[in-house]
Amino acid sequence: MECFVEKLLQNQVSKAIAAGLKKVSESGQLPLETIPSPMVEPPKRAEWGDFSCNVAMVLASTVRQPPLKVAAVLASSLREQFPDLFQRVDVAPPGFLNITLHPLRWIEVLRTIQEQGASYGTSHIGKGQRILLEFVSANPTGPLHVGHGRGAALGQAMASILTATGFTVSREFYINDAGRQLLLLGRSVYARYREYWKKDSSFPEDGYHGAYIKYLGESVAHTHGETLLEKPVDEAEMACAQVASQILLNGIKEDLAKFGVNFETWFSEATLHAKGMVQMTLDELLERGLAKEEEGALWFCSSEFGDEKDRVVKKQDGTYTYLAADMAYHRDKLARGFDTLINIWGADHHGYIPRMEATVQAFGHAKESLRVVLVQMVSLLRGTQKIEMSKRTGEFVTLREVVEEVGADAAKFFFLMRRADTHLDFDLELAKQQSSDNPVYYVQYAHARIASVFRVAQERQVPLPAIQDVDPTVLLHEEELGIIKTLAHYPFILEGSAIALEPHRVTFYLQELAAQFHSYYNKHRVLPPVDHSDVIHDVSQEGTSETNGQGSRSESESVQDSLTPAVTAARLVLLRQVQTVLRNGLTLLGISSPEKM
Repeated sequence: MECFVEKLLQNQVSKAIAAGLKKVSESGQLPLETIPSPMVEPPKRAEWGDFSCNVAMVLASTVRQPPLKVAAVLASSLREQFPDLFQRVDVAPPGFLNITLHPLRWIEVLRTIQEQGASYGTSHIGKGQRILLEFVSANPTGPLHVGHGRGAALGQAMASILTATGFTVSREFYINDAGRQLLLLGRSVYARYREYWKKDSSFPEDGYHGAYIKYLGESVAHTHGETLLEKPVDEAEMACAQVASQILLNGIKEDLAKFGVNFETWFSEATLHAKGMVQMTLDELLERGLAKEEEGALWFCSSEFGDEKDRVVKKQDGTYTYLAADMAYHRDKLARGFDTLINIWGADHHGYIPRMEATVQAFGHAKESLRVVLVQMVSLLRGTQKIEMSKRTGEFVTLREVVEEVGADAAKFFFLMRRADTHLDFDLELAKQQSSDNPVYYVQYAHARIASVFRVAQERQVPLPAIQDVDPTVLLHEEELGIIKTLAHYPFILEGSAIALEPHRVTFYLQELAAQFHSYYNKHRVLPPVDHSDVIHDVSQEGTSETNGQGSRSESESVQDSLTPAVTAARLVLLRQVQTVLRNGLTLLGISSPEKM
């Protein structure tokens, strides 16, 4: 449901300015042959007003007057014509109109949120375009680590935001269950398998380390007994690889499910080879004249599409390179009819992007049909102490361990607190704190705090009204208008997040909204006090008190408001809409909205 109040108000301002231009033109003050459609947009700084317009500068040469004079004439006309629309119309050098709307115009935001509820903020900008979003795609050669967790949180949130803005999204996990990694896994597990049976064994230098490999070797011993000791080494290693990769893949699926991340499709690389799709891909390149044989190898002519050089896809010994399988995979993606392919990759794959952009172009699609989002590494901290991790020794912190320690909600929020292409410091101790210093707690607490207000209101038989039943003129406090304007901006946050593929914009927004709410609520009473003790503790039950790290309300602060029944009713309506938007945003990020904390 698309109905952006801020956009509607923006259109109203534009039409009003056009009407003002028509009037000053007819009066001869600013003679114009045609009335333009003024461009209106939010100013760069909030203190400049709600909207800004540069039409005076655009028309200055036409009417042969200085931009400041044009702006002054137009501003005077607008103030006179539209006193119910504009609270202020200011002129700023070199000729801007800075416009502040009449406060009552913003009340429509609350009405819209009430009507739309869970769909508030959604839109149809995607127009149903089909997107295949591939993310995580961890090799089934080890458990998911925290880096995978960041990609998982990012992909799930991105899918939800794109869906909310009108795109049709399919989530896919590409299982790298073929190639050298699987062979190394098999050799590593087979070595531990032999150790289990106390047989001589040499561990591969480039094999996989870590305690989990020993566990996998023991698992193979339990399923196959000593039978693999009698088989040829290559056959035994392959059997170990198959058992181990399946165990690891099951663990990956279980970890992602507990993390609240799901996929419509799990695509196996092995199927590409089994169905001959890799060779079919190379044959098609040859037919298109986009592959060549040189030095006994087959090369993809990727330089024709902007890559720095051509790439080998089939080696002299007849084996395929990683690129060959990846090309076959993307060829299959395109054949399934998706409009856009989005891949979330680790930052170390940056150099691989031109090769895949060349691939989609080689098969007749625009370069822009592939979008790659790179995810930087995560450093785990305990306070100021960094937790060291080593790929060489196989020692790393798994996603499962992080989720078990801090919870899925906190993990997701922290993973989404920064742009994907920036390094992330994840403080485990901070993620567990129940204080305003913990950003996810701070946002969830805002939702729970409002829920607690509503429970107290019901206990005291204070009505929880709808917007049409309250007097909106009592909601004109500066902080209240600030909150309402932030609520109005939420749909634009979602649109921008979807277009830029940046879920962290939603995280930033929720922190801002929560901060505005907490600041407002700590200063202004919502419910009338029952007795003197209640003046100090307005909401102090169910673990959601004013003294649990969010600050206490003093009597002097509480009684400064003139708290009439009309004010209470209007503020309850305001809080209801704040709660709705907090819940909507958290839901898109895959994070819960607790009623109690």
